[in-house]
Amino acid sequence: MSNLRFNPRNLTLLLMILVITVFRLVVTFNSEALQFANFSSLGAVALFGGAYFKDNLKAFAFPILSLLISDVVLYTTIYKQYVDILLIQETYTYLAIVLMVLVGRLLLKKVTVANLLLSTLAIVFIHWIVSDFGSWYKNPLFTQDLAGYWNCLVKAIPFEIRFLEGTLIYGAILFGGFELLKVKYPVLKLKTQTL
Repeated sequence: MSNLRFNPRNLTLLLMILVITVFRLVVTFNSEALQFANFSSLGAVALFGGAYFKDNLKAFAFPILSLLISDVVLYTTIYKQYVDILLIQETYTYLAIVLMVLVGRLLLKKVTVANLLLSTLAIVFIHWIVSDFGSWYKNPLFTQDLAGYWNCLVKAIPFEIRFLEGTLIYGAILFGGFELLKVKYPVLKLKTQTL
């Protein structure tokens, strides 16, 4: 029992991820079914987890669980009619989330506005290429060749623009909010080890 310690930093990070994930649901439930498709917090959550959790398990697990929980809610309610199509695509979406967390781990070792913008562009590109592979693969709407995949990518551009917008807005809330909290509550800062 003596090994169990309260970690306010990890708890704060997790709560912020959960709250911002609820926004994904609130925005989706308060609009037409696909009006805000891809305007989500998922990219920001992936970067945030990758940047701030020092433990690899938490960095990857919390963004993936965030997506899983919100997917279960959405696919059992308003996206119920699309569930057959979406479940095939989700494998690639989860792969994209893992790669996005990796970008956060690599590019956001030091969180700056420039690094955040660069990593945001990188994850939007990853989301576009990887997630839309799932939209293209074995989809009868597209030829199953490079031209068909390219056609799928072109049709996805409006969705990726919304993904970029969502990532920027939710990212500003998450990263800005946590940086402000660190100033007000120094206990949230990482402790540096001295030799």
